[in-house]
Amino acid sequence: MRLRPPALLSFSNHLSKGISGNIRSGRETSSGFPSFVADMSTVSTEKDAVPVRTESTQKTPKPLQIAKRLEKFKTTIFTQMSNLAIKHGAINLGQGFPNFDGPEFVKEAAIQAIKDGKNQYARGYGVADLNNAIAERFKKDSGLLVDPEKEVTVTSGCTEAIAATMLGLINPGDEVILFAPFYDSYEATLSMVGANIKCITLRPPDFAVPIDELRSTVSRNTRAILINTPHNPTGKMFTKEELNVIASLCIENDVLVFTDEVYDKLAFEMDHICMASLPGMYERTVSMNSLGKTFSLTGWKIGWAIAPPHLTWGVRQAHAFLTFATSTPMQWATSVALRAPDSYYVELKRDYMAKKAILVEGLKAVGFKVFPSSGTYFVVVDHTPFGLENDVAFCEYLIKEIGVVAIPTSVFYLNPEDGKNLVRFTFCKDEETLKSAVERMKARLIKK
Repeated sequence: MRLRPPALLSFSNHLSKGISGNIRSGRETSSGFPSFVADMSTVSTEKDAVPVRTESTQKTPKPLQIAKRLEKFKTTIFTQMSNLAIKHGAINLGQGFPNFDGPEFVKEAAIQAIKDGKNQYARGYGVADLNNAIAERFKKDSGLLVDPEKEVTVTSGCTEAIAATMLGLINPGDEVILFAPFYDSYEATLSMVGANIKCITLRPPDFAVPIDELRSTVSRNTRAILINTPHNPTGKMFTKEELNVIASLCIENDVLVFTDEVYDKLAFEMDHICMASLPGMYERTVSMNSLGKTFSLTGWKIGWAIAPPHLTWGVRQAHAFLTFATSTPMQWATSVALRAPDSYYVELKRDYMAKKAILVEGLKAVGFKVFPSSGTYFVVVDHTPFGLENDVAFCEYLIKEIGVVAIPTSVFYLNPEDGKNLVRFTFCKDEETLKSAVERMKARLIKK
């Protein structure tokens, strides 16, 4: 059984109480229809009167209900920390969403699409113009020519692309390898699928892949390996040598690869390498990406999966029964975004490198041990110089006493103990916000 630190459980319990305390009251008929439907029928006699829920019947709310495959996950750490940030007026360097807006030309394209009447269901696998734009961008980035009609599927964010890929291609009992720490939706989705999860832990300071451990783990029983590069939460980028080893093991053992590449345009110290572009890998790879991180429009939830037809079939079948189709006007706007000139990406990287420098230099000055981040907009640090027992306790203290939010990384491991010394900060905020957070920590956070 997976154990959580007590402080993390207290967050979940607190939130559960909040949810239970906000169950809406209401009156229903015995058949389950709202009361106004019953009022339109014939007048009831005392014998068949509908029972009314009174205040006394609601004093003890029923326990929350959830399927066993999800009960251990509780509320996501991002929701918990963001709620605490609001409660305590803390600067939120936790959840990875920008506090600034996306580019005007993309927003204007969405407005125009709405005005042009592009507001009904899109076809299930994507608006044709967007599928074409995704294929064009993928060729430019990876050198691979893909069929936009047969090999590109538009989804409601990369999170749905991940879910559709796993639900469409993984059977109960299939073995899937993750690299920890990992984005929390991976484990939750694989649990919904009923997969057998194997974990390879990446450890500081460089979070390198332990090649010997990986070789001993991959076998003919392995169905798929899930890779996130650039990597959330560590900022690691998988090197060409690491990817080549993974590729050779996948080919040797007939293993699929699912790659989450949403931070591919936020690669600072080395070039991003698309796994599908390596020899022999396109036929066994699902490449997933999205609009949100690159264009600071995370609320639009436009993602996609690129795969050969024999794998796309499974992805599309699952997608059809998850969301069927994704927001039509936002798809049209995304097609405009993906055709942005290269200068947009150059400026994006320059801006984020400046933000990264503010945060990294500030965290070092405060007294954290800061680990290298080659990509994404995250930085992982060792919090132990400040004397708190674990990452959850430190993050709670940081919010309540210092007024800054970070994310405890233990929730990104199968074994929470592996992450108890680490916390994650994000620099996808405007420079003034980053400077203010650093100043708060310099003034109030003291080594012990």
